[in-house]
Amino acid sequence: MHDTTLLELFTDDIGNAEQLLELIEHEFQALGERDLARLQAILADKQPLLAKLDEHGKVRSQLLASLQLTADNSGLRTLAARSSRGDELLACSEALSALLEQCQAGNLRNGRLIRASQTSTRSMLGILRGGDAPNLYDSRGATARIGQQRPLSQA
Repeated sequence: MHDTTLLELFTDDIGNAEQLLELIEHEFQALGERDLARLQAILADKQPLLAKLDEHGKVRSQLLASLQLTADNSGLRTLAARSSRGDELLACSEALSALLEQCQAGNLRNGRLIRASQTSTRSMLGILRGGDAPNLYDSRGATARIGQQRPLSQA
């Protein structure tokens, strides 16, 4: 009974993780295009998937705990050894783990792109505000600041 429930949870989560991975790829494209409206829509679509994955993970842990097994891979392997559907359970668990690792890698990649974009935007704003005066070299080769900086809007 518990193995069937776990198998259903794994199957549902594999579908959820595939959708999440697809959204992460769309998010990467939208970040590159700086399409904020599309990014907001993607975020709205990601939230329920993340909530379902979290909820199903807790249910799987509770099911394993109710069988007095650890809520990790070794507990699942113990249950699989007792179950006629053990091979299916392990295959689904591995498939879900692989998908979640891909989601994590894509999310990290998107995070790096966001940080690079923030740095670039901060730099451009500094130039526009006139706060970031470039270092120049004087006749002795030492760096010298330009005396009077004005924002680009006042130039």
